[in-house]
Amino acid sequence: MLWLGATLLLVLMLCALTIAVFGWNWLRSPLEQFALQKSGRVLAIQGDLTVKFGWPVMRLQAQALTFANPTWAQNKQMLTAQGVEVDMDVPQLLRRKIVFPEVRLAYADISLERSREGRKSWLLDLGQTNEDARIHVGQLTLERGTVGFEEPSQDTSLHATLTTGPASTLSAASIAKAPTLGLQFTMQGKYKGLPVKAQGSGGPVLALRDTHLPYPINVRATAGRTSIVLEGTVTDLQVLSAADLHMTLRGDSLEHLYPLLGIAFPATRPYSTEGRLVHSGSTWRFEKFTGRVGGSDIAGFAQVVTGGKRPLLTAELQSKRLALEDLGPVIGSRPGSVKKATSQTSGSERVLPDLPFNTERWGSVDAQVQLHAQTLARAEALPLEDLRVQLSLRDSVLTLDPLDFGLAGGQLDAKITLDGRNPPIQAHAQVRAHTVQLAKLFPTLDMGKTSIGQVNGEFDLTGKGNSVGGMLAAANGKLSLVVSNGQISRLMMEKAGLHLWEIVSLNVTGDRPVQLRCAVADFDVKQGNMQARALVLDTQVTTLFGSGSVNLNTETLDLVLDNRTKTTSPLALRSPIYVRGNFAKPQVQIDKARALARAAGAIGLGLINPLLALVPLVDAGPGKDSDCGQLVRDARVWQHKGS
Repeated sequence: MLWLGATLLLVLMLCALTIAVFGWNWLRSPLEQFALQKSGRVLAIQGDLTVKFGWPVMRLQAQALTFANPTWAQNKQMLTAQGVEVDMDVPQLLRRKIVFPEVRLAYADISLERSREGRKSWLLDLGQTNEDARIHVGQLTLERGTVGFEEPSQDTSLHATLTTGPASTLSAASIAKAPTLGLQFTMQGKYKGLPVKAQGSGGPVLALRDTHLPYPINVRATAGRTSIVLEGTVTDLQVLSAADLHMTLRGDSLEHLYPLLGIAFPATRPYSTEGRLVHSGSTWRFEKFTGRVGGSDIAGFAQVVTGGKRPLLTAELQSKRLALEDLGPVIGSRPGSVKKATSQTSGSERVLPDLPFNTERWGSVDAQVQLHAQTLARAEALPLEDLRVQLSLRDSVLTLDPLDFGLAGGQLDAKITLDGRNPPIQAHAQVRAHTVQLAKLFPTLDMGKTSIGQVNGEFDLTGKGNSVGGMLAAANGKLSLVVSNGQISRLMMEKAGLHLWEIVSLNVTGDRPVQLRCAVADFDVKQGNMQARALVLDTQVTTLFGSGSVNLNTETLDLVLDNRTKTTSPLALRSPIYVRGNFAKPQVQIDKARALARAAGAIGLGLINPLLALVPLVDAGPGKDSDCGQLVRDARVWQHKGS
């Protein structure tokens, strides 16, 4: 035992003598050899090296050093630094783990890269793939420096300049909230192909791995046409274990956030929003936010929880005034497409939404989103009154259930499922209409002024396609609407029967309602072609039987309405009414040949006897009303004979 103690004392004395004669510079070579052996990269320590022993931390100081990048990296050096001072955790070093609680650099150039194969230049094993083979830095104090990051596989190249300056260079608001701020930075480059610019400020000490001390930051950045402003604190900069920030976000469309966040959002009109962004553990929460999307106001909260198979997004959104046109991009409608289609003289423009959904992004997130819009701003011809919808996205299957809104004093309840797991999208839509008021359903038509009654109906459609238009173009199912025991404009019905005498009389005396006994529209839908099984409108004045089809693929109409007059008209040009053309420009026409023949007959008889000129124009009518069920049966027989 005495021999062992004497040997240890001799070793310590020799070390002390070596340090006294040569200083600590003799340690540079062993350190450089150790770094080369473990990482395969050159560490070069320049100038005098000093060591101050302590427990549990010892301090190393060097005038300058460089540390090389792997051979595959674009830049030769990963770190070039001057005025280096490092605190090393001795207990961690004895466990063969390099931990620097604090690093102070007067100047540094840092270059970090990730290869196309996934290797990371900041990992210190020979293959740059072992996540444990890294230096752990707690806090970094930097007087001046640059940081670069390259990831060619993601089309990313970012370069930042950092300087430590007085807090007086910051905004007054920042000084009031964080008077110790002293680090300023600027950054530019591209992130996933998007041009990026940023500037901001933070505390003088970068708390890279401090899990207790919130680090104050103030950031203004743009990525593409998306801009963001953040002001508050973050904790543990390397992994962002916590954050409490005021965030302002603006952009052309929420879908442009996908490259930045990796989470699919719907296409929208330009938006702006601000609120509080809070992060803790695996949860990010944007709470108490307000903003606008197009002409609509929006408020509520949104939350993302990570750590599962995919992120889970939950949100509760409210809107006091939701502009209906702002929902267009969500369902794939081109901006201004309907207005453009109706204004084109050719009528060749399409009306149904035809922009494809990007189902490849649906697998990036699961979602549960609720939206309630108190009022809907819309065109007078679309009498929508309220909207409540719950959206669920799970395993690339999107469900809207319920999707409810007020329609013309009634209610429209829907359930829509879009299965995006395999292209094309498999779609299923079920819709029920309850007690829709006929007078409110067509507010821009004359019939609305004197019409009452309720509309009930349903449709059930399935289809395949990557856009709403594509799904409808291949849809199969049924569509049915029924109106009974209402009233409708007599003038409109006399016009439908081409009762010239009554039309003139009502224009003089004024319109008045007549009983609407029954109205039925019943269609079978096969491969986007809606074939009328029953099309009936029965009133006290006349009964209209319809036939034909509506093609959702070509967006064309081919319907024929035949009127059966119930009253004797002294002057009528009874003729079939044709509804043709496309959705953008429907055309309503009569059978001119038949109408002219009746008029010619009247003229011919008038040459013989003027009183006989009225005979061909008199339509005695059937004289009796029929019940709604019988009318539907008659309509189907009439269509069968017509075909």
